[in-house]
Amino acid sequence: MPTARIFQRPKNAMQSGKHRTDAWQLEFEPSEPKRPDPLTGWAGSGDTRDQVRLLFPTAEAAIAHCEREGFGYTVVPAPQKTLKLQSYADNFK
Repeated sequence: MPTARIFQRPKNAMQSGKHRTDAWQLEFEPSEPKRPDPLTGWAGSGDTRDQVRLLFPTAEAAIAHCEREGFGYTVVPAPQKTLKLQSYADNFK
């Protein structure tokens, strides 16, 4: 039985936008370790579930999908969003 990880995507650190941070993502845990390809040296495995990423509007919808399909799952709680209030004058203290 495959195991899935359900989490809320974090904000991109390189940009100020918050696109798709409210969606919940489902990823499958790898069932076998990656190994280097003898010809190219790239890491890979025969597990194709590593390529599947599903987006859901809520965590409950992702959990319902896992239960309906018979997948095991773990829910990673969403990180607390903190707002750092700073004024322009703080740059000169």
